[in-house]
Amino acid sequence: MTHIPTLHMLCGKIAAGKSTLANQLGQAPRTVLISEDEWLAALFPGQLNTLDDYIAHSRHLRTIMGPHVTGLLSAGVSVVLDYPANMVRTRAWMREIIRTSGAAHVMHLLDPPDAVCLKRLRKRNAQGDHAFAATEAQFHQFAKFFEPPRPEEGFEVEVHQVIGADQS
Repeated sequence: MTHIPTLHMLCGKIAAGKSTLANQLGQAPRTVLISEDEWLAALFPGQLNTLDDYIAHSRHLRTIMGPHVTGLLSAGVSVVLDYPANMVRTRAWMREIIRTSGAAHVMHLLDPPDAVCLKRLRKRNAQGDHAFAATEAQFHQFAKFFEPPRPEEGFEVEVHQVIGADQS
């Protein structure tokens, strides 16, 4: 069986299930999972307190991660990019990785209702095992910027349905 290097991207609000799906996808052979949250937490501990902090540090991380992901894909390794592909401009960065590497791609869209995301967020925060414990106010602040992928962006979109409110 031939392995086709593929960039897996995830689009969904906070606690939509992106990291859970990313972890599942990352189990495939010849696949690497790259989590923005883990990298940001390790590189900028205690420095991500506001939306502006996140934007600045995320932009900084993308400058180095773009060529790294392109190199992995060009070397024949699939990549699960656990970055929120929630805005057109972020997806443009991802589109450039696809163009440069020549890899296949899948945009995984997770769009459960806000009530489901908030329930998951509360549960995740109580467990304390996520790199960031977003508040409900932060959820709503970030959710304002959520833009599902549009057909004209040219992504191969796979929609993931919510099975139940307790799914995470």
